[in-house]
Amino acid sequence: MGFDWAAQPFFTVVITFIFGPYFVSQLADDPVRGQAWWGYAIAFSGLLIAVLSPVLGAIADQTGARKRWIAAFACVKIVALVLLWNAEPGSALIYPFLLIVIASIAAEFSIVFNDAMIPSLMTSREIGRYSNIAWGLGYLGGMLVLICVVALMAASEETGLTLIGLPPIFGLDPAAGEAARATGPLAAVWYLVFILPMFLLTPDTPQVKPLGGAVRDGWSDLKATWGELRERKAILRFLVARMIYQDGVNGLIALGGTFAAAMFAWQTTEIGVFGIILNVVAIFGCLAASRLDRTVGSKVLVIISLVCLTIACIGIVSTGPGFTLFGWWQLGLEDSGGLFGTPAEKAYIFFGLLIGVAFGPVQASSRSFFARSVTPEEAGRYFGLYALAGRATSFLAPFTVATVTALSGSARLGMATLVLFLVVGLAILVATPYPANKPVPPSRPL
Repeated sequence: MGFDWAAQPFFTVVITFIFGPYFVSQLADDPVRGQAWWGYAIAFSGLLIAVLSPVLGAIADQTGARKRWIAAFACVKIVALVLLWNAEPGSALIYPFLLIVIASIAAEFSIVFNDAMIPSLMTSREIGRYSNIAWGLGYLGGMLVLICVVALMAASEETGLTLIGLPPIFGLDPAAGEAARATGPLAAVWYLVFILPMFLLTPDTPQVKPLGGAVRDGWSDLKATWGELRERKAILRFLVARMIYQDGVNGLIALGGTFAAAMFAWQTTEIGVFGIILNVVAIFGCLAASRLDRTVGSKVLVIISLVCLTIACIGIVSTGPGFTLFGWWQLGLEDSGGLFGTPAEKAYIFFGLLIGVAFGPVQASSRSFFARSVTPEEAGRYFGLYALAGRATSFLAPFTVATVTALSGSARLGMATLVLFLVVGLAILVATPYPANKPVPPSRPL
């Protein structure tokens, strides 16, 4: 569970709520161009992750040991995050673009090997509970780092003070985006410190083969696994469903904050507080899901979560200055002052709460759904395919958002495409047996 605590701040403060919106609204010379570039960064990293995750998972099954892989990718991730400090306003976008791609790839590969350890560490009955608790701890860690950023580091350009009325620590200059740039090194230090207990206290599978033989046999094993999927149709159906709905989830998480930043001109403080609200709700959502997973099952939780995310996505894209629900509900433009002063911003926050409730359980319970469907001996290669399903077309959702945004000039139309990914994935999941090691009924051919 400590791995999620260590890893989540990268996704919370760098990808979603602080550095991503900074990239779009301040680093880029135009928000539409910034969202397009950010979308392409997420898409490109997703493509590389999709191609390589199954290969690495199969090799890890052959070597047995997984911690060494996590350690290697941790080093890459930490270096890339530290270098984000140099992404100053006015610098070329290609520099932070490449660093985000590298850090994202290293982060996701580490997750593959961490998830592959799960079936050997706990019983099938407890997987859902601990998976959701671990995800909740991750959001707690991300929230604490986010609070640190908005309370101590991110100052208003007008007042020079942070949200709690103090000058920013280390003299960070808001005009130079230094608070947002500092999230890279901050997430790197957090990851380095808190991943150490996992290495020291968690048992690892003993090494079975040297790397050379593992690579050769891993390739053979991976080919056999693809062949097995023709017989294990329930697992294949689940992987296809997750491939599609996870695209929508990833796009909503990665681009939801940047969309708000561009629409409402939110700065680091507003985005940070929005992120804190979502993470508080997400923690309670995961804790509730950790209990429900044992009673209603992982599949029901994933379905409920996807319904909530679909409603939230429609709500977000239907909201703009002075209106929500595509103009059916006019809200007015008056600003009461302070954070989220307009009615439209408050409506956006409401829809954001639905995201917070659902985006932890949809991922944690998907992980436990799959972990219950495979054996510990095959977990590496199958969780490699699981990562592939989460990333095989993950470039497609941000690519679609970025392309529609660029062609139409409307970030709203771009974000609306995420609804299709959520709905189609949900429809396929509903027809998937649970757990996915059960046969697909003959009346429902794949």
